[in-house]
Amino acid sequence: MLILLKEEDKQPLYMQIYRQIRDQITAGQLPPGQRLPSTRSLSAELAVGRNTVESAYAQLAVEGYVASRPGSGHIVQKIPQLALAPRPDTAPKARPVPPPPPAAGGLLCDFQYGHLDARDFPLNLWRRLTAQALAELSPEDFSVYGSGKGDYSLRWEICQYLRRARGVQCAPDQVMLCAGTTCALGFLGQLLLPLHRHVAVEDPGYPNARDTFSKCGFAVLPVPIEKDGLDVAALYSSGARVVYTTPSHQFPTGAVMSIQKRRRLLHWARQTGGLIIEDDYDSEFRYHTRPVPSIASIQPDAQVIYMGTLSKILSPGLRASYLVLPPALAARYEQQFDDHPASVPIIEQKVLQLFLGSEQWEAHLRRACTANRKKHDLLIQCLKEALPHFTIHGENAGLHILLQAPPPLGENALISRAREQGVRVYPVSRYWMNKQRYSGDMVLLGFGSLTEQQIRQGVARLAQAWGGQ
Repeated sequence: MLILLKEEDKQPLYMQIYRQIRDQITAGQLPPGQRLPSTRSLSAELAVGRNTVESAYAQLAVEGYVASRPGSGHIVQKIPQLALAPRPDTAPKARPVPPPPPAAGGLLCDFQYGHLDARDFPLNLWRRLTAQALAELSPEDFSVYGSGKGDYSLRWEICQYLRRARGVQCAPDQVMLCAGTTCALGFLGQLLLPLHRHVAVEDPGYPNARDTFSKCGFAVLPVPIEKDGLDVAALYSSGARVVYTTPSHQFPTGAVMSIQKRRRLLHWARQTGGLIIEDDYDSEFRYHTRPVPSIASIQPDAQVIYMGTLSKILSPGLRASYLVLPPALAARYEQQFDDHPASVPIIEQKVLQLFLGSEQWEAHLRRACTANRKKHDLLIQCLKEALPHFTIHGENAGLHILLQAPPPLGENALISRAREQGVRVYPVSRYWMNKQRYSGDMVLLGFGSLTEQQIRQGVARLAQAWGGQ
């Protein structure tokens, strides 16, 4: 097997290796059943890192050119005739791929919320785990829809992770996988509506939650947010028996619900027969202080539905969230919804199961938290130096902060002036149901997807736009 690497080639080394092996397979130079050199020997022969060869082999496995077999290495597979590369003299001319639409012109820095830094995604590891998942899955796994709750082994790994990270004690039968938070909320609406007609939500709060509950047929009742989280007294007054809350890093204010208020909320549920939907949003990102225990961990037998997502720690594009249902609701699910097909693809579930069960998962969590803490601290430092008269809300957790301007600057002026300097910040007014409670002088700044240089440059431009120091 001959492989020639070209330093002047713009393609990454692993892609050069992958393409040359693939072409030799499709041309018949590497017949089915032939074993490829080990990653160790090929990396030594080519004078490249072993990870480079592993990434190339992983891509070949993902596309079905080779199969990874324990103890046998990587074996060339038989490729159907339709998959063979056409002869150069008969190959049709490929249509040029149109370029993506241009980004918004003139932007130096976009304080977009909800995006992550692409450099933090463990792409090579994900490729290797995908290859391993394909090797372990059988054709039968792809021929059925699978459990509506999701793969049992992944649900078991989620239980272990929640026990270690958030103190939540649960069994796999209580866990349900969903294709994102909105999907999870929609499912809860179907599950709860026959039992309840009203749901209380935080105001300001996550608009997708109230919109989803409203579309499901609930009457949505706003409950104000205080400095330490949801106003429990107002919750009592609302008459609602279901409440949706984001206690770890309230969206959008960033308020962290105190342990005292979490206990009061549990008392409300016990006293009224109420149900708490705890969206433990941003719980992974707590800077300089220890995380407050989750509501579900304080009283394990309480009526708490725990919600979590892998979007903030891994990738929004995965659309992988989960619910932990109290035993009574889990039994109700079994009776009424057990025939629902899984909403998360089987290959993605298997890769996630392998990832969560490996040592690399905890290492990834530590790296992501460290990287975002540095960005958070830099953003806070830059804002305090450049805009000392502004007030910062929601710091020390999560991937965004709120910035409140001194009079007479309002939300619209803040956004338009920033845009004139090539910086995008985001409105907060849309998160309020009761607009009269909003002061009208805040903007939201996300930082998860930015580099440190972009943060410095962005804040410097904001100071120019808003008359800072």
